[in-house]
Amino acid sequence: MAENDYDAFAAAYDADNEANAWNAYYERPAILSLVGEVAGLSVLDAGCGGGAHAAALVERGAVVTGIDASAGMLEIAERRLEGRARLLSADLNEALPFENQAFGLILASLVMHYLPDWSRPLAEFNRLLPQGGRLVFSTHHPFMDHPSSGHENYFETYSFDETWQCGGQEIAMRFWHRPLHAMFDALKSAGFHIDTVSEPKPDPQAATLFPKAYQSLTTAPRFLFFSVVKA
Repeated sequence: MAENDYDAFAAAYDADNEANAWNAYYERPAILSLVGEVAGLSVLDAGCGGGAHAAALVERGAVVTGIDASAGMLEIAERRLEGRARLLSADLNEALPFENQAFGLILASLVMHYLPDWSRPLAEFNRLLPQGGRLVFSTHHPFMDHPSSGHENYFETYSFDETWQCGGQEIAMRFWHRPLHAMFDALKSAGFHIDTVSEPKPDPQAATLFPKAYQSLTTAPRFLFFSVVKA
């Protein structure tokens, strides 16, 4: 099986994502809080997966377009959203099929750590936003990646592999670690200035529902959250 083949376990992944500590009680509330008010705003959900974030944005009044490279995840998003958002297949490593300044906000949830090079997607995000438009994204925290990757040099950008257990399957996953300075440099080079960098705590409900995960999420970094503005 190829790495990151979400089509192979889309249903199991989405079901887990819907209610687990890491996504439902940590990443999703954190990034939606960072997004803020979106009523009437045209929003691109880049790497929309099964559509959980897109659904929340629609409920807040946004006009949402979702893109993902996985046909299986897009099928789940289509069932979830029932026509309330436009959904398209697209690869963030390539040019995106939209006109310049098509969106007022771009959300990219836990997708940037799959990309070997940020220059192309960030250039496309910049193209799709007007001046003052925002990109809000979450990614692996490099201080989480590096200790578990087995790689010697934190300061390098490098790939590393993991095996996930999901729906009774072993899933091969590949991610890209990049140090903090590389993230900041890529954003600056792409024409963004940083509004907010966040290392949030999980939803307090997780303390009761997932005590071990809550302990982990409140004592060690897991994901890193950015709100950046097109200069």
